[in-house]
Amino acid sequence: MQADEDVRKRAEAALKKTAAYGEDFDLDEYSIASKDVEKTEDLGELSEEDQRTLLNVGFTPSEENRSGSLIMLDNAVTHTSLRNKDVVELMSLKDAMKTHEWVKDYVWKLVKPDADKYTAMSYLQEADGYFIRAPEGKKSKMPVQTCLLLGSKQVSQTVHNIVIVEEGAELDVITGCSTKHGIEKGLHLGISEMYVKKGATLNFTMIHNWAEQIGVRPRTVVHVEEGGTYISNYVTLKPVKSIQAYPTVVLEGKGAFARLNTIAVAHPDSELDLGSRVIFNAEDTKAELISRTITTGGNIIARGEMIGNANKAKGHLECHGLVLGGGMQRAIPILEANVEDIELSHEAAVGRIAREQIEYLMARGLTEEESVGMIVRGFLDVGIQGIPDELKADIDATIEKIGENAI
Repeated sequence: MQADEDVRKRAEAALKKTAAYGEDFDLDEYSIASKDVEKTEDLGELSEEDQRTLLNVGFTPSEENRSGSLIMLDNAVTHTSLRNKDVVELMSLKDAMKTHEWVKDYVWKLVKPDADKYTAMSYLQEADGYFIRAPEGKKSKMPVQTCLLLGSKQVSQTVHNIVIVEEGAELDVITGCSTKHGIEKGLHLGISEMYVKKGATLNFTMIHNWAEQIGVRPRTVVHVEEGGTYISNYVTLKPVKSIQAYPTVVLEGKGAFARLNTIAVAHPDSELDLGSRVIFNAEDTKAELISRTITTGGNIIARGEMIGNANKAKGHLECHGLVLGGGMQRAIPILEANVEDIELSHEAAVGRIAREQIEYLMARGLTEEESVGMIVRGFLDVGIQGIPDELKADIDATIEKIGENAI
């Protein structure tokens, strides 16, 4: 088809362009990750090390309290399992396009293939990924879990995910992104297109735990219809070379709601350019963007943007950052009102922990280290639900180490 050929030509042109902002990764430095990877039927057969890698991004290898599981290793889906096919549908995107003719109507509709060199790469590689659908009116009691795993050295992983929550349905998804032990350098390019239909709810949690020389370039757009709800939790607490994430949520139906929480720590030599954008295209829509970031020597840009195109919309943007032990914090809040009857607000603050807060806790019997740890833990707590105990323990250990280094 001529239209497909035109899109391909635009993608090929975009592939040659320099990235508009942030670090410009040379795609030629990375081999294409393999699509021919051995499947894993029983996750219990994975090594203890691999199981620990999964646990540290919220993926439970036992699959207990999970409605379905999917693992993508390099560029191949290597594991899928599902408890109840009537409540949720889970498979690779390529299998979904073979199973349902209509899936093509959702692919590359929210994210443009030629948006930048990274989306172009994913399009031209015909990236696979996960397909998750909650049928109309179905409400899963347990979350679906997925893991996107880099398992080869100096490769680029291209991923394309589609999530559809049909009218009146409810779905929880926990996605982890990580590298196998011994993989230090690589590139992850992830395209996610999510559709929340009328009166539906999607709770989406993403945990990143990369190696120190990994570049990460996700591109996400979420479309929310009338009365729909989208809740996002994004967490990255470990060292990484560079992450650039700026998901966009389009509130297209009356009464739609979105809340996006970002929790991030930039370690020395890490570059994190994070944020989220909400576009209010219908009346009575609401959104909250909450960002909690800490630098212990790396650089963080915390972006937040709200674009109001409809009356009676309300939005609040909150960017708070701590500088502990050097590094840079930059908060960039943007509010745009294109109609009269709209309410958009923001608050932004960056700085260090107030000494009086530490002394207050020390006066009540805590050590200085314990006091800093408690303040950091409270600062990062935005109420994420459904993560396994092992991940909670790993998060606590990370926070404890941050407290030690801050003194």
